[in-house]
Amino acid sequence: MTDAAANMPLITNDAVVLGILLAILAFVFWGDSTKRPGFRKFYSIVPALLMCYFLPSVFSTLGIISGEHSNLYFVASRYLLPTSLVLLTLSIDLPGVLRLGPKAVILFLTGTIGIMLGGPLAIYITSWINPDIIGGVGPEAVWRGMTTVAGSWIGGGANQAAMKEVFEVGDNIFSAMIAVDVIVANIWMAFLLFCAGRHEAIDNWTGADTSAIEAVRKKVEDYQAQVRRIPTLTDSMILLAVGFGATAIGHLGADIIGPAMSRLAEQHPFISRMSLDSKFFWLVVIATTCGLILSATKAKSLEGVGASRVGSVLLYVLIASIGMKMNIRAVFENPGLFLVGGIWMAIHAVLMLAVAYFIKAPVFFMAVGSQANVGGAASAPVVASAFHPSLAPVGVLLAVLGYALGTYCAWICGLLLRAAAGG
Repeated sequence: MTDAAANMPLITNDAVVLGILLAILAFVFWGDSTKRPGFRKFYSIVPALLMCYFLPSVFSTLGIISGEHSNLYFVASRYLLPTSLVLLTLSIDLPGVLRLGPKAVILFLTGTIGIMLGGPLAIYITSWINPDIIGGVGPEAVWRGMTTVAGSWIGGGANQAAMKEVFEVGDNIFSAMIAVDVIVANIWMAFLLFCAGRHEAIDNWTGADTSAIEAVRKKVEDYQAQVRRIPTLTDSMILLAVGFGATAIGHLGADIIGPAMSRLAEQHPFISRMSLDSKFFWLVVIATTCGLILSATKAKSLEGVGASRVGSVLLYVLIASIGMKMNIRAVFENPGLFLVGGIWMAIHAVLMLAVAYFIKAPVFFMAVGSQANVGGAASAPVVASAFHPSLAPVGVLLAVLGYALGTYCAWICGLLLRAAAGG
């Protein structure tokens, strides 16, 4: 049996995989809403959102399904995510979001600095624990592989690919670092989702001022109550047309702007360094912009027929597909590299938590600022919406900032990694 055949999951049909993911989501939400004592006690400790992410990873680890052999994540991130962002943005109070203040940006930049400094520090600490872990020569040097993680954790997949080319990273170490990237980042995301479920208690403990966030949430909730009505078939068709229509505009624009930027990047390399030649970047930007524009029109009334509810459903499908990409067994295949990644993320986490506590920032800003770096536009809205669906655009706006800074900061981090490793 070939290695490829041995690694094939039990189920490869995406129609079946989608059915499994939706069954998992239904089970989690049923458990969260039931009055049975066992479930109520469990979900009083573990947030339902975290289970929507964790259970698919269990199925993946057991070899039943696999994100590597499924196109569902691609479909969810390219079609469902932008549609979700449009529908979640329809009822947004944009002026209220802009009044949230500078703490969100401060924590986002803190997260970027934490990644840039955390990598070199992780090399020093790991070298002290076990020098053999930080080894390799030429293209397969561990520090080179770490530059691709820096690109992913600051800007996203496009910046990760850019770092692979810039620092001439070998394929073997790159593959190993992808596992470190996915596992460690998803464990941190799970912690952030847990914090989202306990944000009121955490904010009360730190004395954070959440009045601006609560004002945005209250205004959206009041508007939802004001326009809510039982949707008709026509309402639902219009709702889907608006959401997927804006996504179509996003794809159309991305298909035009992305290649045009790629051609310009041949004479102006800074365009690539800022990920402006990435189609996914333009897809997210255009879809979110469409949602913000529509929020100032009569389309905003679609919130009354469930725009944010449908948007949340699409977002949860994305969450489940993200969880499916995580294989817990991978932790034991390259334990040394995961030690490096864990130390790196721990430095980022400690810095985020310390700054958030020092400036008395709400845990929302800490969580979204971190995920806008580590997860980018695909998962920052997930964490933001865990606090409230109306706050998802905050995650998108910060993730877009991450795209702009990502390659520059990742390149600087790469130079620091090389210096720390003596390369």
